[in-house]
Order: sequence, then structure tokens, then C-alpha cells
Amino acid sequence: MALILPRGPRRRSLYLMRRLLVTALCGLCSLIPGGLRACDLALVLAVDVSGSVDPKEYRLQMDGLARALRDPLISEALVQARAEVALVQWSGTSRQVVSVPWTSIPDFAALDAFTQAVEDTSRKWRNYSTAIGELLGYVLPMFDAVPSCQRRVVDVSGDGPSNEGINPETLRSRLTAAGVTVNAIAIEASEEDLAAYFFEHVIHGPGAFVVYAARFEDYPEQIRKKLLREVVKQTATLSR
Repeated sequence: MALILPRGPRRRSLYLMRRLLVTALCGLCSLIPGGLRACDLALVLAVDVSGSVDPKEYRLQMDGLARALRDPLISEALVQARAEVALVQWSGTSRQVVSVPWTSIPDFAALDAFTQAVEDTSRKWRNYSTAIGELLGYVLPMFDAVPSCQRRVVDVSGDGPSNEGINPETLRSRLTAAGVTVNAIAIEASEEDLAAYFFEHVIHGPGAFVVYAARFEDYPEQIRKKLLREVVKQTATLSR
């Protein structure tokens, strides 16, 4: 394409100077470290390790989660979002732990490292109850460490209703104040109508939704669908 210059030597000179300045600024922008760019999404992946989850089912969750994170659409979306991602295991009261701390995802190498850490995570507990409200109270302060992220999401997986500790609903005002959305994947292997329970008592925030898995073997595909909806900022309510 031909470059058309303004008429007159002075105007041509000013035009070329501006072009050189724009080119130089663009070059400087390319040198800005990824960490200085805006973070669109802070995502806590909260995995249920209560007593109802056997070793095989735990492995299905971790391997399925790792596989979903490697999905090309999800990985691309996380990198584009400059996401901050963390992994939490949870069970009963006072049994929540950060298994993989906040990890910045400015590129695919960082995402690969996080995904491998998820895959390699060993189980923390085995024989305890299900305390969803305690989980939400535990993860809320975590978002203080990523204040620049525009969206804050907790991705809760579970195979049963809360049966210990504070009720999940009591956290709703705090979640709203902190701008945190809670989505859920209901694994109905042994709990009928768990998706309805999560819909009524657990999920919270604009566009919050529940994804349903009839059994743990369905978890890998359903967590992939769930992550796609979360990272690309789609909104809905209940999916089966």
C-alpha cells in the first residue's frame, strides 16, 4: 500500500516525526512485562476431597481438571485473560488448604506449569465431612492477594450438600461485597437433586450457574464445559 504524505516539506516532516514516534511507542509497549497488564480473571478451583470421594474419584477430578486446563480453547482464554489461578482442596470444618497458590498465567508456559502442579497434587484428607460454607469463608480472603483482577470466581466441585459448619447462604453478603461469583459442578453419584441444592444454596453472583454430572466419570467433560463458560465470560443458570 502506498504511503501518502501531506503536501509541503514542513507538513511532510511533521508527519514523518509523528510516524516515528508512534512506531517507537509501539516498540516500547511490546517490552512491557506481562505482569503489568490488566488481569481479567481470578479463579479459585475448589476440589471436594470429603469422605464420600474415594481414591479413584479423586483421581478422576484431578486428571479431568488438568485435561480441561489443557483444552486449546480454555488455555487460550486463560492466557488472554492474564488470569490468576489457584487450587484449593476442601472437606469438613477447618479442613481447607491451598494446594497450588495463586499463579499468574501470562503465557502458555505458565499455564503448563500450573496444570502439571494440579495433576501432581496429592490428596490432603480422606475421611471428613462436607463444609461448603467453611470453604467459601476460607477462599474469600484469598482474593485480597489479586486486587487488580476484574472478575473473581470460585469454581466449586462437590458430590454432596453441606453437612457441617456454617450454611453457605450466610456468606452471600460478604461475597457480594467482595465481588465474588460462585459457580458449581454437582456430581450426583450418590446425591439425588444435588444440582438443585447447589442452585438454591451455593451459587452466587451475576450469571452464576450449576453444571451437572451424573457420576464422577462424567466429571472431565463437565468441568471442561464449566471452565469454558467461566473463562469466556458467558452467563447462564443451570446446565444439564
